[in-house]
Order: sequence, then C-alpha cells, then structure tokens
Amino acid sequence: MSAPKARVLKSKTVYRGPLFSVRTDYVLEPGVPAGSPTSRRDIIVHGGSVVLLPVLPTGEILLVRQYRHSVGQYLWELVAGHIEHGEAPLAAARRELAEETGFQARRVRKLLDVFPTPGFLSEHMVVYSCHGLIPGKARPEEDERIEVRRFKRPELERMMRTGRLRDAKSIASLLYYWRFFAR
Repeated sequence: MSAPKARVLKSKTVYRGPLFSVRTDYVLEPGVPAGSPTSRRDIIVHGGSVVLLPVLPTGEILLVRQYRHSVGQYLWELVAGHIEHGEAPLAAARRELAEETGFQARRVRKLLDVFPTPGFLSEHMVVYSCHGLIPGKARPEEDERIEVRRFKRPELERMMRTGRLRDAKSIASLLYYWRFFAR
C-alpha cells in the first residue's frame, strides 16, 4: 500500500527558465481533513543533475573550483551538472566529466540517488564514482572558468573540518564513498 499524497487543489507555473521553473501549488496535505486550510507550496522544478566523484589510481580525487554567484565566492566541489531533457543520467555523467575535467572513465558506478533540498526543490542528484580515468582536454561551457585539482583524502577531510570545503553534495558524496566503497 502506498502512502497518501497531498491533494493539489490549484497549481500554476510562475516562472520558466532554461534550467528550472517555479511552480506554486495549493494543497491539502495528507491526513488533513477536508475543509481544513490549504497550504501554499512554492516549488523549484528541476530535471535532475549528476555528481561525479573521479578517483585516480593513486586514490586521489578530482575536485573543481569555480565561482558561484549565488553565494558570492569560489567553491571547491565534485564535478556536477544538470541532466539535459531526455538525457540518461549515466550519459550526463560521462558528458559532464569530459566537459569539466577532460577525463573519460572506463568504469562508472552509481553510488546514490538523493534529493538535496526536498522542502522546496524537486531536483534529484545521481552520484557516480568514476574509475579508470583517461586524460583528455576539458571542454567547459563558454561561461565556465574551472580549475581542476587532485586531492588526497587527508587534505579533503581537513578542508571539511576547517570549512574550506563547504559544498553539501560534495561532502555527503565523499563521506558516503569513503564509508561504503573505498578500500
């Protein structure tokens, strides 16, 4: 038996952009009796993204550094990007890895499929580890300025403890990988 869902009484898209849209729903939450006040839910509708954890034969992990305007600073992060409409997550993973780092992976393994911010964002992130890396030439998008660097585990752990690595998807993915997959 499936769990009850909210009953959508009214829904309207209030913004539509190239990467996401914003929708306002008026809903009756599950378990709330009919005639109760409705809840307004503003939702960012996003088609999903991939996160890549590229592991070199030395055990080092590649991170990228780029400027994030929404927080006004440069951040170190795992490679990531959106899934194009109609694109399979694995194809998006391979595309993003090549675009941002130039590397191709002989082996790609799905680690996680998570909702980063389910309170107001529909996006799901599929996290992959990438092994058997073959170097190549990066092909970032025209507006991307990306620095790529190798990190050893102790340095990444220190960056987490000291606040130098602040990107939640990267922290969660690294900790999950180390706990359940790394030797």
